[in-house]
Amino acid sequence: MGPHPDVFDECRVVRAGGELDVTTAPALARDLQGARRGTGRVFLIVDLSGVTFMDGSVVAPLCAAWQDCRGRGGWVRVVHARPGPALLLRAAGLKERFPRYASAQDAWQGVLADRAAADRDP
Repeated sequence: MGPHPDVFDECRVVRAGGELDVTTAPALARDLQGARRGTGRVFLIVDLSGVTFMDGSVVAPLCAAWQDCRGRGGWVRVVHARPGPALLLRAAGLKERFPRYASAQDAWQGVLADRAAADRDP
């Protein structure tokens, strides 16, 4: 995580890596807040592909970002590949709110991970 999110076209990207738990989630929350600074629509990609462990402490910051972005006519999309984030989001009842995207590019284009894999299969 860094102090400034990357800019991806008109979209803001926040990347996290390693373990996200009660000790590291505040840094993610600050990055998510920083990415939403300003006015107008915000399209936010949260790239968790480098996350090796994630507990429930990330749910509140993700939901706050989702509410803010939706309220401003934008969206939040989450990139992840490991089973941990998927299990946590499903257990929290947020699988529909945060479907899985395989990459930031897919998230930007709105291509869900399952659809992208099906499109690649012959």
